[in-house]
Amino acid sequence: MNITTPKLPNKPKKSTFSIIITNLTFWVLIAIIAGVLLGHFSPENGMKMEIVGKTFVDIIKLFIGPIIFLTIVLGISGMGNLKKVGRIGVKALGYFEIVSTIALSIGVTIAYVFKPGKIDKTGLALQDASQYTNHAAENFSWLKFFLSNFTLQVLLAAIVCGIALNFYQKREQTILVLERFSKVVFKGLKYVMYLAPLGAFGGMAYTIGKFGLQTLIPLGKLMLCVYLTMILFVFLILGSILKYYKISIVSILKYIKEELLLVLGTSSSEAALPSIMVKLERMGCSKSVVGLVIPTGYSFNLDGTSIYLSMSVIFLAQLYDVHLSFFEILSVIGILMITSKGAAGVTGSGFIVLASTLTAIHKIPVEGLAFLLGVDKFMSEARAITNLIGNTVATIVISKSEHDFTELNLESVTEE
Repeated sequence: MNITTPKLPNKPKKSTFSIIITNLTFWVLIAIIAGVLLGHFSPENGMKMEIVGKTFVDIIKLFIGPIIFLTIVLGISGMGNLKKVGRIGVKALGYFEIVSTIALSIGVTIAYVFKPGKIDKTGLALQDASQYTNHAAENFSWLKFFLSNFTLQVLLAAIVCGIALNFYQKREQTILVLERFSKVVFKGLKYVMYLAPLGAFGGMAYTIGKFGLQTLIPLGKLMLCVYLTMILFVFLILGSILKYYKISIVSILKYIKEELLLVLGTSSSEAALPSIMVKLERMGCSKSVVGLVIPTGYSFNLDGTSIYLSMSVIFLAQLYDVHLSFFEILSVIGILMITSKGAAGVTGSGFIVLASTLTAIHKIPVEGLAFLLGVDKFMSEARAITNLIGNTVATIVISKSEHDFTELNLESVTEE
């Protein structure tokens, strides 16, 4: 007598519709569209949504410190090789400087080819830029940059603690406690990320409500040039770097699409910092490399910001009909190579850096920054997205160069 084992019923497959409506990306995109519509058709109500976007970003920022600290400390203590920590740091800084310089050069070149500053100057509504220009070069210092940059402070503290933990007698017990705490922090982050659509909605509603779509018209050419330049940089430069390692830039962009949309909605790359660290580890990058490269990159690897700053300087030169010699152009790139590193973690830092650069050149009126105030907010999304992609690629490159990269995994895994 044959006994047939009954087959378990197959799990019903989810329909395409159910997959879409349960996807966080879908709701973030819907929220962005809703925010644009509210800001355009009801500006007053749109501006009131600022608190929603700011609150979400503020909540995310609460996780940045603990995640950076725990990731780096556990990464360094788990290496057991302090020489490797130093090697990764040197590689990362070298890579950052090379790629950032390429970004600056591309920004200057595109600005000279398309001449976004050669536009009709009538009808430009100038705003008071004194709050930024008063903080010119003499008011910027590396000490102030460090003291106002929370990410760098946590990064330094974590490196010191990670190194010290290697010499601690109760190292294993301490690591076990930190790992448990790390799981709690990431679990909390998972639930906070469900609020991402609200953050995106608030950010977009406020932006459109305050500045209006019409503010894009006078400076549309500049904005278009900035966006096109960043697209070229991502697909040609960063794409070529990844192609060397036989990885498609398109596949990476699909993998981090939730983070890209989140940055688009909130105009803050910091909002995606915790989740991008998780995804890079799932992708195959080692925990130690992710913990060192991503936080450092958020202060020193600002590809999008580099492109924006270089194009803005050339734009203002064209706007005022100021001719820059080849030597002066090289000087602009050289100055921005240094000052652009201070364009993170400081309120209004982009304008401080531009003011510092223009002051150093002594040819372009610093007051020209007022022309950029109207559209700077709209270009901040492109800067933040390019910065995020640049740091993602940098982490993959450093992890690959360290031969510390497991098999590439681009499937989004949802923790239960």
